[in-house]
Amino acid sequence: MAHIAGVDLPKNKRVVIGLTYIYGIGRSVSEEIISKANIDASKRIKDLSVEEEKLLRDIIQNEYVVEGELRTKVALDIKRLMEIGCYRGNRHKKSMPCHGQRTHTNARTRRGRRRGSMVGKKK
Repeated sequence: MAHIAGVDLPKNKRVVIGLTYIYGIGRSVSEEIISKANIDASKRIKDLSVEEEKLLRDIIQNEYVVEGELRTKVALDIKRLMEIGCYRGNRHKKSMPCHGQRTHTNARTRRGRRRGSMVGKKK
């Protein structure tokens, strides 16, 4: 099992898919990393040699912001928006969608469960 950027990658997945388990690496970035390392995209993680694993680790560590560092950066960006009092920051404070979605109906995931009137509930 490969251990890259503090994440254990699943050994039976293809390398392209396995790298996406790291926070901050999606499919396109994963393919980019693999092409830089000259690794076959159809190769499984369990079939990687120690040198290939080390090469992947070095590329990710030196060229990309991932995992804890990225989570911290995102949290600080949101905190900055809230401090300057911009529209997006205010929406984050209120736990509302901040990219223009409708909230009259929908947005249940962001707003939480309904707590309105008890229509239809028997006592």
